[in-house]
Amino acid sequence: MNQIAQDIIPDFSVIDTALGALSRGKDAWAQTPIAERIEILSEIKDRLMEVSEGWAETAARHKLIPSGSPLVGEEWLSGPYAVMSACNGLMQTLSQMEGKAFLSHLPTRQTANGQLSVRVVPHSIWDRLLLSGVTADVWMQPDVTAQSLPQHTAQAYDTPPAQRQGKLALVLGAGNIASIAPLDAFQKLFAEHQVVVLKMNPVNDYLTEYLEAALKPLIDRDALRIVRGGAEVGGYLCNHPLVEEIHITGAAASHDMIVWGVGQEAVENKRAGTPKIDKPITSELGAVCPTIVVPGHWSEADLQFQAEHLATQKLHNSGFNCVACQMLILPADWPQKDRLLDKLRAVMAGLDARQAYYPGAEGRMQDFADHALQADRFDRGAAPACIVAPADADGWFARNEVFAPALSTHEIGGNDPAAYLVAAVRYANETLSGTLGANILIHPATIRQIRRKRFEEIIADLHYGTIAINAWTGLAFLSTACPWGAFPGHTLQDVSSGIGFVHNTFMFDAPERVVIRAPWRPFPRNLLSGGMTLLPRPPWFVTNRRQHVVGRLLTRFQHRPSWFKLPGIFINALRG
Repeated sequence: MNQIAQDIIPDFSVIDTALGALSRGKDAWAQTPIAERIEILSEIKDRLMEVSEGWAETAARHKLIPSGSPLVGEEWLSGPYAVMSACNGLMQTLSQMEGKAFLSHLPTRQTANGQLSVRVVPHSIWDRLLLSGVTADVWMQPDVTAQSLPQHTAQAYDTPPAQRQGKLALVLGAGNIASIAPLDAFQKLFAEHQVVVLKMNPVNDYLTEYLEAALKPLIDRDALRIVRGGAEVGGYLCNHPLVEEIHITGAAASHDMIVWGVGQEAVENKRAGTPKIDKPITSELGAVCPTIVVPGHWSEADLQFQAEHLATQKLHNSGFNCVACQMLILPADWPQKDRLLDKLRAVMAGLDARQAYYPGAEGRMQDFADHALQADRFDRGAAPACIVAPADADGWFARNEVFAPALSTHEIGGNDPAAYLVAAVRYANETLSGTLGANILIHPATIRQIRRKRFEEIIADLHYGTIAINAWTGLAFLSTACPWGAFPGHTLQDVSSGIGFVHNTFMFDAPERVVIRAPWRPFPRNLLSGGMTLLPRPPWFVTNRRQHVVGRLLTRFQHRPSWFKLPGIFINALRG
């Protein structure tokens, strides 16, 4: 295996050897024919399936998920399943690259504010069955039209293979979600023709052997090397002359340390506009992500389901997600507000105990509590309580991503849903740090009351890379056809939630945002209100009692889709 052990004193000569092999192989990779790339992805799928069980169980153990807990399903879905899904999406796109024929299968329309919208989910019969009622639309940047879309898609493939020149990219992997590192590498490898040195995060570098086994076809072709180590190795790689581009997933503070330095050096460099690293840098960084609850008439069952939804947005992966809900925006005058919070408290108390595994969580939660004038604690048994506190007047909660089981609340007055939503959008845009993802929970009858066109005009003003309507933005992360990144327009000087997009298996070059929607009510309760979805309690919900089984079955399905595999998935999904 091409593994560089994380030693106290890193062996930089081994890193140099790895980079040398990648540099020598970069043009060959850029010129690799499409047919061979499809074969590589197919082989990766087979190898990934062989290690997926060990991958998911090892990750669950390191994250201190209780043995036998359904929460192991999170590691299936956000690990092997997501990577398997990306392989399928890339294979499909590559197989129809001639004339960019894959675009002809994607429905388009003009949004209420005049932008081009391309529907990427559902895209197949399997999407319609397994993600019944879920839709995802990519809104393109304003200058892209239906006629010009091909010129803004997969531009890297417009250059004939023999004329391509490769580059060597450094991908700095994230420590929280297992699929982030390989999916970021796929962006460079398959959408940009770049070879990759993937530096694992020390928090989850236990995944290295599984990734090396699954991605061996890329390693064998000198298109990928995986290295381990701490900040010293990261700094060495960032400044290495053979590394030509960098992609960072993490916190804005970490990004700025790499780009500008620390202390007074950083201040002076940023003032002068002279970054320490003169290389193209893309990034996906965190945010104070909001969930906007829009007032309406919710049934008791609606309140319960959405309380489970909110618990998922906050506590999936123990709260260590860059798109975890951190700011819950509530209608101050809504009669059902307190009932929703009571149900949220009860849902959190009933979950399997799980610890705050990510380094520094205890200190960040204490800092959060220290800034709160009236911190409440939603009990979670043997797990650390979720700290809930109203946003303060000086803006600390709006500026600081906590990356832990902590939740801020902000209330907005008024009884008119449209006016309330406009005010909530303004608050999110103008007050909250970051532009990665925002969620909206709204009853379908309330959308009809606002009118669909007006509702879309309002959300068009919500400047986030992903907007989830009656869904969680994490679903867009799992649906790898969706571009994943911050709202466009950030710079190195003001990086916010990052620069550029990843995932994006249709290879759009100019996406602005993703709008993903899910059913308001799950199957079969939705039938009473005329809903058409077959989606029961989603398997990514923290309350799903069969997600460990469904996650495994869905991964196996992505490996080899078959009608014969569907009954087992549906039966376990209904039991969840």
